[in-house]
Amino acid sequence: MNLVSKLVVRLLPIVPKGIVGFVAKRYVAGSKLDDAVRAIREINSQGASATLDILGESVTDTAKALDFTAQYIGLFDRIAEDHLDSTVSIKPTMLGLKIDPALCRQNIERIVRSAKGHGSSVCIDMEDSSTTGFTLSAYKDLLGTHGHVTAVLQACLRRTLDDISALPTEGACIRLCKGIYLEPRAIAWRDYQTVRRNYVAALDKLMRRGAFVGIATHDEYLVHEALALIDRHHLTRDRYEFQMLLGVDPELRRIIISLGHPLRVYVPFGSEWYAYSTRRLRENPAVATHVMKAFFGLR
Repeated sequence: MNLVSKLVVRLLPIVPKGIVGFVAKRYVAGSKLDDAVRAIREINSQGASATLDILGESVTDTAKALDFTAQYIGLFDRIAEDHLDSTVSIKPTMLGLKIDPALCRQNIERIVRSAKGHGSSVCIDMEDSSTTGFTLSAYKDLLGTHGHVTAVLQACLRRTLDDISALPTEGACIRLCKGIYLEPRAIAWRDYQTVRRNYVAALDKLMRRGAFVGIATHDEYLVHEALALIDRHHLTRDRYEFQMLLGVDPELRRIIISLGHPLRVYVPFGSEWYAYSTRRLRENPAVATHVMKAFFGLR
């Protein structure tokens, strides 16, 4: 990231929410479930699957954590009613991890049970490194007792290759991403190319261990490396899928689908869109620059 991009990203907090929201509409389906349903129908019509995410994190109120749990359980009925090709994605801190790990574990299990009853599945998103141990422990327990659950690993973390070694040998389902959280150098790779290399190493190891892999990236280099690994390991289409975020590089999405590869789009919705949107903009300084131009009335 060059100096101008860094400056743009640092100035984002002073931009009015209305301007951020106007640009960030590409990343968020809307504030209501109906908005997300419309987005998923369009995605399905293009030959892709979806995963549905209610925006929100770091909940510190038990009633709110329980309410989000109930909302997630209700999603499966709506997915079935509308015949959508979609799973759901959840965040532990949204479901009470910061309040009580036992409460969070119970809430996640309730959602996984509902997914199982609907023949669907749940992806437990990975948040910052303070949640990694809990998330992987809960994932392994739920995979063993219920199935229908996926975990996320981040290539930026130094521990990821060891975490892969500790995965169950049967039925593991992992979404692999680079990771977006700024972590201490002691536990995370900081160099861009090193993170890329660790991503490829982790993806190769997951494939060799027989895990189903969600290849979550918009990096064309990593897409190329993933395709090479798919070929090298002779993977059939039921052993992997590519995954992308709503609104990010739809052209690359179309290319991957046109090549015959399965692809899933992450579809977030809800009233708590601002924090998610600013994270996406920080990841994409080119888009953030357009936000700043709009703010200062530049053309």
